[in-house]
Amino acid sequence: MSARLFHLFSAAVGVLALAGHAAAVTPPEATAHPALWPSAHSPAALTDPATEARIDRLMAQMTLEEKVGQVIQADISAITPEDLKTYPLGSLLAGGNSAPNGDNRAPAAAWVSLIKAYREAAAARVTSGHSPIPLIFGIDAVHGHNKILGATVFPHNVGLGAAHDPDLIERIGAATAEEVAASGADWTFGPTLATPQDVHWGRSYEGYSEDPARVAAYAGRMTLGLQGALRPGAALASDRIAGSAKHFLADGGSQGGADQGDARLSEHELIRDHAQGYPPAIDAGILTVMASFSSWNGVKNTANPTLLTDVLKGRMGFDGFVVGDWNAHGQLPGCTTTDCPAALLAGLDMYMAPDSWKGLYASTLAEARSGAIPAARLDDAVRRVLRVKFKIGLFQTPPRGAPGLDRIGAPEHRAIAREAVRKSLVLLKNNGGLLPIRPGAHVLIAGDGADDIGKQSGGWTLNWQGRGNKNADFPDGRSIGAALLEAVRAVGGAADISPEGRWSHRPDVAVVVFGEDPYAEFQGDITTLEYQPGDKRDLALLRRLKAEGVPVVAVFLSGRPLWVNPEINASDAFVAAWLPGTEGSGVSDVLVAGHNGRPRFDFTGRLSYSWPKRADATPGHVSEPGYDPQFPLGYGLSYAAPSQLGQLSEDGGKRVQALNVERYFTQGRAQAPWALTYKGAVTSRPIDAGAQENALRLTFSGDSRFAVRGQSVDLSRQATGDMAVRFRYRVVSAPDAPVLLSLSCGERCGAAVDVTGLLKPADGAWREWKIKLSCFRSGGADLSRVDAPFILTTGGRLTVEFTQVGLVANEGDAQCPTAPPPK
Repeated sequence: MSARLFHLFSAAVGVLALAGHAAAVTPPEATAHPALWPSAHSPAALTDPATEARIDRLMAQMTLEEKVGQVIQADISAITPEDLKTYPLGSLLAGGNSAPNGDNRAPAAAWVSLIKAYREAAAARVTSGHSPIPLIFGIDAVHGHNKILGATVFPHNVGLGAAHDPDLIERIGAATAEEVAASGADWTFGPTLATPQDVHWGRSYEGYSEDPARVAAYAGRMTLGLQGALRPGAALASDRIAGSAKHFLADGGSQGGADQGDARLSEHELIRDHAQGYPPAIDAGILTVMASFSSWNGVKNTANPTLLTDVLKGRMGFDGFVVGDWNAHGQLPGCTTTDCPAALLAGLDMYMAPDSWKGLYASTLAEARSGAIPAARLDDAVRRVLRVKFKIGLFQTPPRGAPGLDRIGAPEHRAIAREAVRKSLVLLKNNGGLLPIRPGAHVLIAGDGADDIGKQSGGWTLNWQGRGNKNADFPDGRSIGAALLEAVRAVGGAADISPEGRWSHRPDVAVVVFGEDPYAEFQGDITTLEYQPGDKRDLALLRRLKAEGVPVVAVFLSGRPLWVNPEINASDAFVAAWLPGTEGSGVSDVLVAGHNGRPRFDFTGRLSYSWPKRADATPGHVSEPGYDPQFPLGYGLSYAAPSQLGQLSEDGGKRVQALNVERYFTQGRAQAPWALTYKGAVTSRPIDAGAQENALRLTFSGDSRFAVRGQSVDLSRQATGDMAVRFRYRVVSAPDAPVLLSLSCGERCGAAVDVTGLLKPADGAWREWKIKLSCFRSGGADLSRVDAPFILTTGGRLTVEFTQVGLVANEGDAQCPTAPPPK
């Protein structure tokens, strides 16, 4: 029997064994039936006999500790190179807010040095009978190498789907891979193959389309772009990296579009809408697959062996390895982030344990020793991880090379990105042929997105949420406004940028660039599809310019379709520009005519998502009765085929009030649904801290408690997403007794951390502190039912002032103070 057949036979035995286990524990409504699913298979080049034989020899020499290390991945924010000399971990990642020395604007050279230091530390580990096993290093390069200063930032997938160009997708993958490889990493967590069916979901912009056929058409081509075609006995080229198809499965099908939610679907719907991208990616050789946080009919995918083992590894023939998402294993019944054999038994091959790796390593090792984790299952996971490492070329002698740093942000990569921007633009309205802008025109460029590369790039840009980025953070990048300014002047016109839309000389046309502010993951989840509900400042700007007699072109930046009928009505032309990234010139290429007055490029983008007719509903599935969008899948106008758009209905339907759970206290008062409560010897009064009564002074004079309380809410997602409690404060008189900051989750449920040390300097200076929300979970709190997220308790005297308290993203600056035992 050949080596490949032997290992496929062994894997099949494991699949059958787990299938029997699955039948006993997985409820019928969450049990997949492999024969119903599309078939696929990893290329034979992934499991060639020579490589499998090398893996056999290596595994025969590995200790149990080394095997366990291969299935655990840590984040650079929670592990040092020195740790790797002791702990034989197989993988590291740099998560959304992780960077060299916590600096999200560190230069590429700093990334090269950082990754090199970890690799050298792992290589220095003492082993018995074999050389140390190299690390695989993962990063979220989801629209270019978006974490690196100066890299090319491509349009997010929501825009690329509108381009309808698989060849372009492959070229983007290759350019991204080259830039990632140049920085020293060898693995990206992409492509995202979600098929979002409800754009209330904050990750919708990571999906190419609501149409499974569009996702399938891109999946294999992006895989080939990132990795190249697999060849027997040969490693990936030095300018290619491993990809990870994600998130398996139906992360875009959750009820209500809730992030990490439950996809309540029939198996037929699950296959039809959410599985179609995986077979092309597997057939093209995708090396890893990431399991989804979400659930299918109540069972977490990370714990569903019928999906991970029976379907993915069985029916779809996937021979690479399955990695978990950020501490997702900790959400499984009976599991914690530091102890979860159920995920490995279900078919997970590598835990993503960013800050829980040390405890997880100890518990997994103990369970492997006891037999709770069968040796065959552990060996299968380790083999899959090693198989990918061999294919990447991590075992090569001499070591795998890398492109030069000059490939990061290379001109030819930026040219591809500019082309992608042009092809992704969708023209929804062009009444009177206002576009293209004629030579010699006087143009006003307005809106808060007019000159903001950070806004036009969206989330997952330099940091997780993509917030706080300035134009200076994008060397060689071009804002839409700057690009329009240059293009208009090049054809004899004049242009001015005024975000507020003010002018002294009447413009011939105003281009207003506006839209969603950056967000990522659950922080982008919304309860209504109405754009700017309750705060129609952008609509007011459009209407004011129209009232002033200025023709208006709207350029709308968004990570999803939204209900913008009023904004469309207030514009003469309306362009869906999505989140185009750093190359704003792709917009001006299409909007501004050449010297001859004819378009330099036409609009070729067509909607890959349906746009809603009302704010209180999504259009539904295109193949089902009741599909009634404002703009259907495939819609898009062009210069070649002009059309007039009539007045759209401005009846948005039922208004939905968003529930705030992350802003506790601001502007001197609690934010609904929260309220302030006091117990014991504590008083409060409003004070001015730069504005009238925008802060609160608390005076404690004995055994007392101040709390922010309200209805019970679920903050477990925020903790898993590495959010932190941030408070801005000033100490007036330092405490003379211990001060605890605690969180309550009901009767005899909660956790506390000691913040006495933070309150010692009574120097009148305003300070800000972030405490990881997960600190309270580690202390024993149940974050799924928090009724008081901020409680300050002391038995002594203290005077302190607060201006802001709430949850924010951890950008590498949040900590866990020493936690006393929960009371």
